[in-house]
Amino acid sequence: MAYAGSDAMFRVTISGKFQAIDDAGREAVRAAGGTAYTEAGTFTHDPSVSAFTFRCQVPAGPDDGPDDGEDEAALGAMAALEAYGQPYEVLRIGVTDMRDIKIRRR
Repeated sequence: MAYAGSDAMFRVTISGKFQAIDDAGREAVRAAGGTAYTEAGTFTHDPSVSAFTFRCQVPAGPDDGPDDGEDEAALGAMAALEAYGQPYEVLRIGVTDMRDIKIRRR
């Protein structure tokens, strides 16, 4: 996806649980740990690395209008999650269009 503007961004949060993750998979998830939203995605997880939250930032497409793009953003985040190659089950997906966020100046 191409950037449609500096604020044309979606933040996607995926909550889930891993299924039969091995030690190498746990280490890969730990290495991608963090709370920032990035295009590659970051994980927070429980101590046993069985439940997780995956945060991913997905640019809006050039043709995305003010009410478009959430489904594509969710699919883009799922693709980023898939890139880690770990078996998982999605429990919840939340998408925030950053164009809808208003910052109050003092």
